[in-house]
Amino acid sequence: MSAPTTRRLPRGPRSILGTALVAVASATSLLALGGLLEPGRWRGVAWLSIAVLAAVIATVRALTRSWWAPTLAGLVVAGAGLVLRYGSPPGRLQVLPDLAALDRTLAAFREGMTLINTSTVPMTVVRPTELIIVTGALAVLVLADLLAVGLGLAAWSGLPLLGMWAPAVLLGFPGDVWPLAWTALTYLLLLALSAAPPGARSDRTRRASVAVVSAAAVVTLTLVAGPVVAALPGWSSVQVPGLGTGAVGPLRLSEDLDLRESLGDRSGQPVLRYTVTDAEAPVDADDDPLAAATPAGPTVSARLVGPLRAFTVADFDGRSWQRADAEELVDWDPSLLLSSDPSLLLTAPDPDAGVLAQVDVEVANLREDHLPVATFARTVVADGSWLYDQRRDEVVGSRATRPGMSYQMLVQVPDLTADDLRDAPVGRFDGVEQYLALPETDHTDDIAALAREVAAEATTPYEQSLALQTWFRSTQNFTYDARVAAARTDDAVWDFLSSRRGYCVQFATSMAVMARSMGIPARVGVGFLPGTSQGDGTYTVTGRQAHAWPELFFEGAGWVRFEPTPAVQTGTPPQWSDPLLDAGAGATRPDSEQIPTAAAPGASATAPAGAPVGPREQTEESSFPTLGIALGAAVVLVAAGLSVVLVRRRSTHRGELVPERAWRRLRDRLGARGLDWSDSTTPRAAVDTLQGMLRDRTGADLDGSALTALQALAQAVEQERYAPTWRGVRGDELERWVVEVTEGVSRLLSDRTRRGAVPSAPRTAP
Repeated sequence: MSAPTTRRLPRGPRSILGTALVAVASATSLLALGGLLEPGRWRGVAWLSIAVLAAVIATVRALTRSWWAPTLAGLVVAGAGLVLRYGSPPGRLQVLPDLAALDRTLAAFREGMTLINTSTVPMTVVRPTELIIVTGALAVLVLADLLAVGLGLAAWSGLPLLGMWAPAVLLGFPGDVWPLAWTALTYLLLLALSAAPPGARSDRTRRASVAVVSAAAVVTLTLVAGPVVAALPGWSSVQVPGLGTGAVGPLRLSEDLDLRESLGDRSGQPVLRYTVTDAEAPVDADDDPLAAATPAGPTVSARLVGPLRAFTVADFDGRSWQRADAEELVDWDPSLLLSSDPSLLLTAPDPDAGVLAQVDVEVANLREDHLPVATFARTVVADGSWLYDQRRDEVVGSRATRPGMSYQMLVQVPDLTADDLRDAPVGRFDGVEQYLALPETDHTDDIAALAREVAAEATTPYEQSLALQTWFRSTQNFTYDARVAAARTDDAVWDFLSSRRGYCVQFATSMAVMARSMGIPARVGVGFLPGTSQGDGTYTVTGRQAHAWPELFFEGAGWVRFEPTPAVQTGTPPQWSDPLLDAGAGATRPDSEQIPTAAAPGASATAPAGAPVGPREQTEESSFPTLGIALGAAVVLVAAGLSVVLVRRRSTHRGELVPERAWRRLRDRLGARGLDWSDSTTPRAAVDTLQGMLRDRTGADLDGSALTALQALAQAVEQERYAPTWRGVRGDELERWVVEVTEGVSRLLSDRTRRGAVPSAPRTAP
């Protein structure tokens, strides 16, 4: 099959110019999606992909006169590139695609479609949705090039270019005029190129000038006359359907948490909005049942109140959590506290027992038959048929929440600290066996042995719990990744502990199971992170902030929340399990009301997915004022990409030294000298431990610049582990600290040897 001989097909430099115009038109038409998507790197990735594919097509066309070969080559290269980029295993670069990579790419594509169907506008672009966008952009390029250059049907190439406007038109969202203007100009130039005859050199200049001037005149007339025509009464009375302006389905939390699946659909749509104020303002007790329990108090915040828990799960079979029906649901007095602590249950809020925080919640796009409430003791005032499950400390409704519904809480936040829990024994209560049960798998004993190893030096249940949390939160040990690897054993926890990659459900479940193996009652709470401050006292919680965490039971404190999921996803841990707050003088805590945004399924906060996991700070202009700016931006993006590749290669060669890696390097060097400590030891405690070991072996302490370097490195590691934001430290500075500590320790050991003393046995610290 060949193209009709009567049609004039561009050849030589004309074909290269034609493909270039098609590439520019595809890139500018991509901007039509700007009103539907949040700013991000997806534009740069798509533009770079278009440029590379256009170069491949133009090169193949220069080597052959076949009309279909360039298109076929483009399809093959595009498919291979997509599979290599989006189907590579987490943390590895795959050179040649295989069937496994294809399966991962298809899975990411399906996940992207699910996210699109459950998200609201503007949608945050994560790796799976970026795959769909890039695929669409490359498809437009290949089809438009085939029509305009391959078959010589330049006029028909406008149809695939218009495909980029279809989502905005169907959803009823206004678009920017500049993408349409520049795409139209490029399209007209493509028409002029196809219409210009290859011969008649004397007349070629005049024809080309007429085509360019005519194209510019049409675009200018459109820009000038468009607003005038749109302002006419006839046009202003036409209403475009508002499809897509609201939420695409309410969110519902999954009650059966599967460690090999994501935690429900995490879209960017708001699910809750609430305010947190102190309880000082006087109110009329006749109008508000909370009035009698509203004394004056300090200013409070969402971070102080903590996450809002919808329900808990306790039965784990090695892969997923299940929930049984509630045994007994009762009504309650809205002026009295609801709590898992029997000593607080149905008592009046007491300002002497903690800070009282007034929380007013409005439900948005959430359909849940469990009311999200604070984990602390709280009163609850809610309209509708709501009952209390005392055993699980849950507020359960006969009907699900609905948009616009509101409820109020008076939360009694206790002043719970590490000192309160340090010597607390494990709590025992009726039915505690359910919270100590372990699944019978091939690796149950392996998990228990690992838990004992991590907490080997801990002497109390609290210290064991803190050791587990410290171990999980270390970025040297684990990586947050919402993608789940294929199962390798019958135990999902063991698979996670082997891969060291997972999201909040894996972290929470693993800590709960390991705590149970050491005799500490544990369960998993499911709900939402505190949300993002809007600056006016209002906090917004989105579907991406759905979260799971472990709760452990201690005598005198009840169920206590821990946070093993890394700080990049959850921010700081609770104050009673925060080593920075427990370190005494010199410890600092960055204060921030912004809670990191939970990543969507398929997104990673570190290497994979490339999805944003925190509040977005950058802004990006949606307009596209001049073609020069567009071309300049493309050049800058390409140059920046090459620079990043070079820098990353150099960084990789140099070891990409960060605090965790520097800490590991120091431990390796000191370990060779018989000085080491366990993974569960916090960096600040490791400083004292090392001093003790040196004192035992040499009779002297590390001092001077070596001690200063050790303390600085320990603080940098703590900041990286526990702070939502931390001051970056240069790699050469980290290396200098490692060298100074190593040399200081070597001097002490050498002096001890020269004095002829017999060194004592090395000591391993917690």
